[in-house]
Amino acid sequence: MRMKAAILFEQGRKRPYAETKPLVVEEVELEGPGPGEILIEVAAAGLCHSDLSAIEGIRPRPLPIVIGHEGAGIVREVGPGVTGLKPGDHVITVFVASCGECRYCVRGRPNICTSGFSARAAGTLLSGARRIRRLDGTPINHGSGLSLFAQYAVVHRRSAVKIDPAIPLEDAAIFGCAVMTGAGAVFNTAALKAGENIAVVGLGGVGMNALFAAVAAGAERIVAVDTNPEKLGLARQWGATDTFLATDPDCVKKVREATDGGLDTVIETAGSIPAMQLAAAITARGGSTISAGLPDAKATFSYLHAELVSDERSIRGSYMGSCVAERDIPRFLGLYKRGKLPVERLRSGFLGLEEINTGFDRLADGSVLRQILRPNA
Repeated sequence: MRMKAAILFEQGRKRPYAETKPLVVEEVELEGPGPGEILIEVAAAGLCHSDLSAIEGIRPRPLPIVIGHEGAGIVREVGPGVTGLKPGDHVITVFVASCGECRYCVRGRPNICTSGFSARAAGTLLSGARRIRRLDGTPINHGSGLSLFAQYAVVHRRSAVKIDPAIPLEDAAIFGCAVMTGAGAVFNTAALKAGENIAVVGLGGVGMNALFAAVAAGAERIVAVDTNPEKLGLARQWGATDTFLATDPDCVKKVREATDGGLDTVIETAGSIPAMQLAAAITARGGSTISAGLPDAKATFSYLHAELVSDERSIRGSYMGSCVAERDIPRFLGLYKRGKLPVERLRSGFLGLEEINTGFDRLADGSVLRQILRPNA
């Protein structure tokens, strides 16, 4: 079938993207689903900082590629061997297609499945196939096995979780990345308990979902840190007990003084080394610094090893919120239905495919939380 897609041909183009157009919208050919795959009509896809990193060239990707890894849609066709889904079902996509058989999958950690990572690095689906081609026959790579900046997508069955069709797809879209990554870091990686304290450094879509989760978990003290005063204002409205401006030279000192030596849990979601350094600096003795942000692939973070030992601190990574998608997406949707994860508050407007470069300018400016692409609107 023919459809429109936004293709990334070159990484590292300069801003403004509305002029340099790193994402080129053109008509392409999409093959039908193979064994174990499904065809979905993309109803909504979030513009995420991970996509921005691909555009900037911070995280290398095989080119040309259709990116977009956070979304929701409607199943239109299923390939041979697919079970549990049928045409008409509503699904949320998952950006790690787990094989279900490797050492990580069988231990309940499909978010770090080696097969899924290998396929993503190669720009293929889990099967090794590429289903998108330009009209001249040139194959196009898949972003995270999804390629959601398009009207339709062929994805592996294990890249989709069926949901209640009553849930608006515009809200469901961000559960596949921002909610799993942010809320999952709180509920799964940190295992935050009622009455504990926590800080969130970086208040984008992921960070705000971590904030929502901390409120839902019953945290006693919730500190929010960001470079944007407007986002700090929103954080106060949405449950933060304390807010601090990261650009304040005395930010670390003020946080530590206000919290009697720092926080027991600090989650960094900005994906930058300065943010990670700040997060570590406001972590209390005996506490845990958790990074859920992805910086430049070659970036390094250093710490005083003796202090790590003497303070009994821990530094941990949280990928996809340490989630098992089939378990956690229904759980998080349940909180959403009860108003505990009010993701609709994060929506910063809707875009069509032709506006996608402008959308990434806004995201790079830090002026938005989650813009939603509606490629078939």
